[in-house]
Amino acid sequence: MKPFTHLLIGLSGSLLLWAAWPMSPLTILIFIAWLPLLWVEDGVRNWKRFLAITYLHMLIWNILVTWWVWNASIPGALGAFFANSLIMCVPWLLFFFTKKQFGRWIGYGSLVIYWISFEYLHHNWELSWPWLTLGNVFALHPEWVQWYEYSGTTGGSLWVLLSNIIAYSLFTSYRNHRRDRKYYITMITWIILLLAPIISSRIIASRERKNVEAALATADKNVIVVQPNVDPYEEKFLAGNITPQIEKLIVLSEGLIDDDTRLVVWPETAIPAQVWEDQIKDNIYYQPIWSFLDRHPQISLLTGIDSYKNYGNDKNTAPASARFEESIGAYYDAFNTAAFIDADTVIQLYHKAKLVPGVETLPSFLGFMGKWFEGFGGISGTLGRDSERKVFSTWDNYYKAAPVICYESIYSEYITDYVRKGANILTILTNDGWWGNTPGYKQHMNYGRLRAIESRNWIARSANTGISCFMDPMGNVYDAQPWNVASAIKRTIPAGQRQTFFVRNGDMLSKAMSIITIFLIVLNLFTWIRKILNSRRVKA
Repeated sequence: MKPFTHLLIGLSGSLLLWAAWPMSPLTILIFIAWLPLLWVEDGVRNWKRFLAITYLHMLIWNILVTWWVWNASIPGALGAFFANSLIMCVPWLLFFFTKKQFGRWIGYGSLVIYWISFEYLHHNWELSWPWLTLGNVFALHPEWVQWYEYSGTTGGSLWVLLSNIIAYSLFTSYRNHRRDRKYYITMITWIILLLAPIISSRIIASRERKNVEAALATADKNVIVVQPNVDPYEEKFLAGNITPQIEKLIVLSEGLIDDDTRLVVWPETAIPAQVWEDQIKDNIYYQPIWSFLDRHPQISLLTGIDSYKNYGNDKNTAPASARFEESIGAYYDAFNTAAFIDADTVIQLYHKAKLVPGVETLPSFLGFMGKWFEGFGGISGTLGRDSERKVFSTWDNYYKAAPVICYESIYSEYITDYVRKGANILTILTNDGWWGNTPGYKQHMNYGRLRAIESRNWIARSANTGISCFMDPMGNVYDAQPWNVASAIKRTIPAGQRQTFFVRNGDMLSKAMSIITIFLIVLNLFTWIRKILNSRRVKA
């Protein structure tokens, strides 16, 4: 009966995490959501049993929150569910061993360190899927986390973990009838930990509100965002539909352009014509765009395109991501690209660098599975990617735009490099239509609010369908366009540039935790080896 009880308790934690996650209004549950798994760890002595329960816990959480990934890619969804759940078990298993070796409080401290280090790794390796970063849970409540300008989402993860560990200490004391002076001190500490970040956030917000209002008072240029609303499955990538889609984008844009418009933003792969990058100017599908820009020489167009680059027939000069095409006898890369185009036909390109595992890329160690993924609508290899962030400036240098493509907008530290390179507006180009009318596109939009706070930049978000909008540096959303609606929106946006502590210094908290994690793992190994050697001496 006891193992079954542990299983039920562990799975109840999955439900709490799901109930706390955007788009649920029950965010406050995140401060107790890990209690069930902490209880299980306290009662299970066998690490294999603990691993099994933890894996089921993580799997249920992953499925409940991100089930909609299935709409875009079956293998991508399976990978996200099963592989991500297994990876999430690693910090908990390390915590299990550390607590057994060094006691409760070193153990609980190590859980914080291991989990934050895991999240940092998950932002920076080939199997990256940081959708469930704990700090993302506050996306619906930017008024709670204005201090992300200092810590990024890592600060939110730390807040969640510490709150849960102290809450569990209260729970165990209460359950064991130990309501002494220490118990009440712990309770006061927990309440302070819950309230202090919210209070400090409100203080920071009052200062930031004045900055936003002052910047708006002097702003005199505007940005247009277009939401074309094209079905990505049935309509978008059919050859006969490319010209009508471009005409639709132009008509929607021209309905709002005025003399003060400097930037027009179209969504990810808004121009779905497959084009070689050295032939863009002459491509027949792009001719209406040149005419559009000739009519409005004061604007720059930032749009998603589907581009390709030819490397010739020498394999040694082609990057690892390149594929060989027999019909042209050459290696080439396919890119998910942001193109910045001016009336004088100057074209600047940025290739999406943070690619979706199983959909846009396969980790090098999973290359043998390429054909299986391709058969389920994934890819046989990987898209090419840029090696650096790029910033695009309008002709008058008023706007310096960061071309953030879709999935990249959930990477907090990644975005900071755009701002360090001079970006004074973040533009998110996305096609959330792949996920259907599900919580996925709503979560994705709200995660962008956290990027606005971290960088204190305005965001212009262009989605193929739902949710195109603007966001101010406090994470407030303006002109949000609903799902399944074609529209264009315009807003006057200031272009002042400043760098927050998080932009200047990056994710220092995660880096520090990663260093401590290495030390703890070495210490655990040393202690384990010493115990083995001592036991052998005793037997001898």
